[in-house]
Amino acid sequence: MTAYVCVLEIRLHVAASNSLKSKRKVVRSLKDLLRQRFGAAVAEIDGHDTWQSATLLCALVGGSDTASRADELERFVEARCPGGCNFSRETLSLADLHA
Repeated sequence: MTAYVCVLEIRLHVAASNSLKSKRKVVRSLKDLLRQRFGAAVAEIDGHDTWQSATLLCALVGGSDTASRADELERFVEARCPGGCNFSRETLSLADLHA
């Protein structure tokens, strides 16, 4: 079995937010859901001081199903962020990481 690591950068626009506190509530909830539902490691890496944008970095580790789990994760985020989101994704095998 080949092991894969998929890293997703998610740039969120939280249109309904009118303060840092309300944005943090949305972002915290989304991070918790991604951890619980997909087993993803999630960190907020940018947008800490803006009240309508955030950038999350997610990592998924697994076998050949990793790419399909990443697809599902993207659809999940899109459904919960009607204000808009953009994704960047990189999937590497364990052999790629050792090279």
